[in-house]
Amino acid sequence: MNKLKLSIATTALGILLFLSSCSIPKVEQREANESVPENFSNSLDTNNSAKTNWREFFTDPYLTNLIDSALVNNQELNIMMKEIMISSNEVMARRGEYMPSVNLNAGAGAEKVGRYTSQGANDANTEISAGKEFPEPLTDFMLSADVSWELDVWNKLHNAKDAAVKRYLSSIEGKNYMITQLIAEIANSYYELEALDNQLKILQDNIEIQQNVLRTVKLQKEAGKVTELAVKKFEAEVLKNRSLIFNIKQDITITENRINFLLGRYPQKIERSSDEFTTIIPRPMSTGVPSELLQNRPDIKQAELELEANKLDVESARANFYPAFRITGRVGYQSYNPSSFFQTPESMLYGIVGDMVMPLLNRNAIEAQYLNANYSQMQSVYNLERTILNAYVEVSNQLSNMENLQSSYQMKSEQVDALMQSTSIATNLFNSARADYMEVMLTQRDVLDARFELIENKMKQLNTLVKLYKSLGGGWDSN
Repeated sequence: MNKLKLSIATTALGILLFLSSCSIPKVEQREANESVPENFSNSLDTNNSAKTNWREFFTDPYLTNLIDSALVNNQELNIMMKEIMISSNEVMARRGEYMPSVNLNAGAGAEKVGRYTSQGANDANTEISAGKEFPEPLTDFMLSADVSWELDVWNKLHNAKDAAVKRYLSSIEGKNYMITQLIAEIANSYYELEALDNQLKILQDNIEIQQNVLRTVKLQKEAGKVTELAVKKFEAEVLKNRSLIFNIKQDITITENRINFLLGRYPQKIERSSDEFTTIIPRPMSTGVPSELLQNRPDIKQAELELEANKLDVESARANFYPAFRITGRVGYQSYNPSSFFQTPESMLYGIVGDMVMPLLNRNAIEAQYLNANYSQMQSVYNLERTILNAYVEVSNQLSNMENLQSSYQMKSEQVDALMQSTSIATNLFNSARADYMEVMLTQRDVLDARFELIENKMKQLNTLVKLYKSLGGGWDSN
């Protein structure tokens, strides 16, 4: 008979499992394409500058001090560090879900029921011992340990824990990517600040030259060689350039404050070595092979871990369609009389219950959770592919930009040299009355613009160098 009951129960369970598995919605499945081209722009370079420590990549001591300070005090980075701790605690919580839980339960109470009730009449006619009736009111004291355990038959809880682990690791990669962005932003702002300093110095030198020419024009006007128009034209040019000084000073203040904000401190002067800016030679860069981006870029590793976590979420959500098995139990003491509370076995209580819970009707919530988990997984697939594609495009763009900027800088340097010579020639011709004052003024204006553009080109070269270093995945690993 017992074998028959067991056979019937096993058959019924099998039928339920079959019905539940048949009714699980079909979902789209797709693996991420992580393939990349074999090289960057037909480059065969196997070395990789991303492996260079940022303390070695940036040689300016003022800049490295700023980065050091930002890595400690930047508020956004510190917020991310707390996110990592939150993710770690989530792992702890998920791990605890598939372990048995034991709760200590203690209670005391008193009850007085009406005598003219079924329970009261029964208690009044019942003796607990010879000549002793039930006490009134009836007290109750209880101390027990309650045990509850969900058997993780389908690995639902283990998958949820593993997903939390993947997200914890993903948050670490997110922090690493934030470090690369922070380092790059500080370096770019630092080079921009040095460029502004040099443009300010060029402008001040140009104003001094223009003032010398203005004095010459005034003398020639007194000698009747030029008119008042020439004097006013040069005065206007000097005033225009003086007004530009205030614009550059404001840009310097804004850039300094941007760096101070990244360092988590209030506005103050940024120490820098601007005098050496024009002599900086961008260091040669090695890109390695594109496949190394998968190991070097924290954002790619973060996307991979998010995809793995979402895959585990799908498996965990799928398990909700199957029966859940739980075991609950209690052991302890209970008595109406404190003096006999620990009397064994009379005052002992214990019990154990096993149950199975399986959804049969109105499973919309479970299906929605399962479908949403799968859609999130598909989003992670596309996000990973997009992140890999974006990484390759970033490196390719910066390589091309670096090459074009170097060629442009060489041409711009030659232009500045030619214009500097033309300024000297124009001034000499003007002093000997063989050139018009407009030629002198326009030549000086061209020189100023060309020197400004040369400084901007140098800044763009250095910014491109930093962006390429970041695009290759450099900066986050300080070991």
